[in-house]
Amino acid sequence: MRVGLKDQFLLDPDVVFLNHGSFGACPRPVLGEYQRWQRELEREPVEFLARRCDGLVAEARSVLGEYLGARGDDVVFVPNATTGMNTVARSLRLGPDDEVLTTDQEYRAVDYAWDATGARVVRAPVESLWDHVTDATRVLSVSHVASPTGAIVPVAELCARARELGLLAVVDGAHAPGHVPVDLAAIGADAYAGNAHKWLCAPKGAGFLWARPELQERLDPLVVSWGWPEVEFAKRHGWQGTRDPAAFLSVPTAIEFQREWGWDEVQGRCHDLVERFVVESGLPAAASEFGQMLAVELPPCDPDEVQRRLFGEHGIEVPCFGHNGRPLLRISVQGYNTEEDIGRLVHAVALL
Repeated sequence: MRVGLKDQFLLDPDVVFLNHGSFGACPRPVLGEYQRWQRELEREPVEFLARRCDGLVAEARSVLGEYLGARGDDVVFVPNATTGMNTVARSLRLGPDDEVLTTDQEYRAVDYAWDATGARVVRAPVESLWDHVTDATRVLSVSHVASPTGAIVPVAELCARARELGLLAVVDGAHAPGHVPVDLAAIGADAYAGNAHKWLCAPKGAGFLWARPELQERLDPLVVSWGWPEVEFAKRHGWQGTRDPAAFLSVPTAIEFQREWGWDEVQGRCHDLVERFVVESGLPAAASEFGQMLAVELPPCDPDEVQRRLFGEHGIEVPCFGHNGRPLLRISVQGYNTEEDIGRLVHAVALL
């Protein structure tokens, strides 16, 4: 680990934080930029929001778009990936005669978003997805990195097949940016929602929605406001009532922070630490392709009680939960984690 990286984060030194995947953690320089934008906003709110904000947000979108292999005009900021997925789901006007095909490893909140459309939601393992396509199937919805297991999903391959079948391909990239390579042009989705506040280490409240130009006119903002009459995607979604844009404007700083700290090397080291935990714990991995986050299967237990004990007795923040009938522990390793952190978790798990 490059000397000093751990000190760039504000995490409690008394807690072994192995749960970056839930909400992320923001480095000091990025948090400082976020707070600078907030102070600038409060110094002259009308000047900032009414006269400068559109241009500032457009610049930030351009930087984010370049990072994602996309045009900035095809990207809009949203508070989080769940908001982006809801924007797509609500806009498609699905009903009881339509089907949404998705995997059995999706984030529960996104499952709920598709359920709320009134369409029939068909869930299946990734390996057998195409066995469940019918004449009523309209949408394929998949995660880039599966939240419950940490599995890296072959989204480009799935999107290509969806296009052959005439389906809209929607990707939940909540765990992808800053974690795995994201090239939206190569992935080939129709819509892609992601977070910047997780693995990219931007402030909370920074997410995005990208859409293929052919789909953009069908996507309505969740909040109809002053941008509604506009034809352009970014303008129509840009103003959804008064909100603090500081998190959005800090995304370029988060991208630059990771570039300065050689994040490819950081990611490789973090992956190695995850592999070390699997080997030393002896617990079965829930996925074969993974990056910095992976679930392992626990022996029969109450996972909620295991999580409480790990935190209460050992000071380790790591999620445990049931998924598809299995008790899982999901470890997330970020640049601030050390070999000692892994050792402490291995030791604590052995004592359960």
